[in-house]
Amino acid sequence: MTTLQVLAVICSTFLVLTANALSNHQQGFDRRQALAQATAASCATIGILATPPAFAEDATSTPAAFQEGPGGIKYSILKEGAGEKPLRAQKVYTKYTLWTGGFGEDGGKQIDSNTGFMGRPLGVIVGVGQVIKGWDMTLLEMKEGESRRIIVPSDLGYGDKGAGGSIPPKATLYFEMEVTSMDPLPNLNDEQKKWLEEHPV
Repeated sequence: MTTLQVLAVICSTFLVLTANALSNHQQGFDRRQALAQATAASCATIGILATPPAFAEDATSTPAAFQEGPGGIKYSILKEGAGEKPLRAQKVYTKYTLWTGGFGEDGGKQIDSNTGFMGRPLGVIVGVGQVIKGWDMTLLEMKEGESRRIIVPSDLGYGDKGAGGSIPPKATLYFEMEVTSMDPLPNLNDEQKKWLEEHPV
């Protein structure tokens, strides 16, 4: 039992004894009421101190836990977006940072980024294989203005070969990405629609 819990027990006992003594004492009601209220207030204070505040867990909690996404992708939404999600063959614009070996604060190595003062959003036609599959699958689930952190398994990234010498084979990819804007969905011809049907994400 902690010190504060012991104090709470002592206070509760004192409250009972005080109430009994006052009930037997031949004094005015006002004095009895004042003493009882003072005792109860003291106990209430100890009770508050002995009970952890409701927000104590939140004060030491880590950022939102990652959720399971399609294909084994893990994601955490940093900022909610608005509007509709993009459709396949629609062009979206993104800002991103890529690490391997973990996110930056975890000691990961930054590989690429288009954020910062000179960065320009990258235009991507989603769902047609223009980018790695992990990106296609993620972008189709995001709304304009939404930011996420994602962890992409190697089979949805650059696989057994890696890329460019900076991404090793079988590397898990760590992205922080934002959909900054979207173009309207283009008018697709019959051949393009057929290709989309024959080539699911």
